[in-house]
Amino acid sequence: MVDILHRVGITASREAVFRALTTVEGLAGWWTDDTRGDGEAGDVLKFQFLPGGFDMKVLETQPAERVLWEVIDGPEDWIGTQVSWDLRTSGDYTIIMFAHRGWREPVEFMHHCSTKWATYLMSLKSLVETGTGAPSPRDVQISDWH
Repeated sequence: MVDILHRVGITASREAVFRALTTVEGLAGWWTDDTRGDGEAGDVLKFQFLPGGFDMKVLETQPAERVLWEVIDGPEDWIGTQVSWDLRTSGDYTIIMFAHRGWREPVEFMHHCSTKWATYLMSLKSLVETGTGAPSPRDVQISDWH
């Protein structure tokens, strides 16, 4: 198994970052405009992008500390993988330790997804710090894959 890992600091409270990761309004503000569902543990979030979408079962939410999803529908390479955000404070920053774990092998699509996750994490940073993110379809395009 291989994992996508990123670390990013956001100059905002852990509570503000947590809201952006667990509410439909927050998620739609940085990941994709077409976000539906509920971000509470046990619920399913549905994210639609131009080429397709992802359904995430919310496995865990620890307020201002951790969010964990399991991919239950979407591209074959994603199904069964887990996406997590662990939050901590360092000085004026909320540090996000992001992981997309459980890839079977480091295929080219995983490389693409790693870069896209980085752009979306920057979108999350922008949303929480300035009020404006760059969710799909206004996200940074890096190839003919979305």
